[in-house]
Amino acid sequence: MVLGGGNRRGARASDPTFDHLSAYLETGCADRSDHEAVFLAAGPESRALFGAFVHDTRRGQAQGGVRHWQYASLEAFLRDGLRLAVGMGRKCALADLWWGGGKAIICPPEPPRSREERRTLFREFAEFVTSLRGVYITAEDAGTTPHDMEVIHRHTRFATCIPERVGGSGNPSTMTARGVVRAMQAALDHRSLGSLSGKQVAMQGAGNVGAFMIERLFEAGVDGVVASEIDEDRCTVLAERFPGHFLEIRHAQPGDNRILEEPCDILCANALGGVFDAKTVERIRASVVCGAANNPLEDERRDARRMRERGITYVPDYVANRMGIVACSNEQAGSLPRDRYIERHFDGPEGWKHSIYNTTREILERADCDVIATTEASESLADMRAREYHPIWGHRAREIIEALWQEGWANTRD
Repeated sequence: MVLGGGNRRGARASDPTFDHLSAYLETGCADRSDHEAVFLAAGPESRALFGAFVHDTRRGQAQGGVRHWQYASLEAFLRDGLRLAVGMGRKCALADLWWGGGKAIICPPEPPRSREERRTLFREFAEFVTSLRGVYITAEDAGTTPHDMEVIHRHTRFATCIPERVGGSGNPSTMTARGVVRAMQAALDHRSLGSLSGKQVAMQGAGNVGAFMIERLFEAGVDGVVASEIDEDRCTVLAERFPGHFLEIRHAQPGDNRILEEPCDILCANALGGVFDAKTVERIRASVVCGAANNPLEDERRDARRMRERGITYVPDYVANRMGIVACSNEQAGSLPRDRYIERHFDGPEGWKHSIYNTTREILERADCDVIATTEASESLADMRAREYHPIWGHRAREIIEALWQEGWANTRD
């Protein structure tokens, strides 16, 4: 099934059975933002629901990770995919990548019970991606592993973030962590708060990205890190990993957001989205909020504006956490040690104009100059860049979407 529209017309369902979904996307969903298409399918054996969400593809094919997650409702599934696709498009535009915004979700009726069931699930998803003929390029995201990406790559060419042993870029966690720390430095400079040296950091989520981030923060001289983590075994491992540094790891239950109230200089959210809402924003005791989580604000405008009113500098997620997609976006071009096309994203103020540092400073300065929330400043800049057409292929992905529609893509999924 395809639900498509984009800038030229309203949402359309490929089958009248799903007209209620197109109506919801057209009038009842605040997260729809001129998305060009939403593709939905069910796995023949796994019975999982697959979704590929395609936002603006003028800069190129839609690219973004696949989230393997379970949702309480179809509405939650759709809203998450729509929001994540928009964020990916803005991330690519601000990073000066020739890619559009995309995201995929795998929602199984229940978690795979065996290795074989998991392989079947990701094989079926890969076949779903292949059927889209390159409109969407998939990658690793929450709930997926490098091995899952290898399975996907065996069944579709439209995949990145594949393991190094088969020619990919591997796990991007260390790159993502390094990029978020660079954004923190830019925010501190903007506030004239000095360097990371001597600062206190509070962190929600200490998984792969969080652990690498802690390492980078200690290298930069922070005084201490207080982190919450839901994996009890990981808490134990991390507590022993950084001898000689002040690191407090608190085991937290899912939904426990008390770490967001911790007194600190920088608050870093690395878990899932929506943790900053009307209540939690009022309890923040930090000067800067900057983390790796996607969509950490429940409401992009309301919550960012309230942070501004409270004197908190918020760095939008897709400004800080770009390096996951940067590291794997152009794997087809080969790899180099300390690749200059990747390393330039870490440049300081005198370096590349689109680096994380310089982009963060530009957005924070725009927000202050126009007296608007940082999310409004970043959206304006990203959406302006997203309107640029791919220098070689133009709006080719949109043409593929229209061809899939005309050829009856939905009927081929039966």
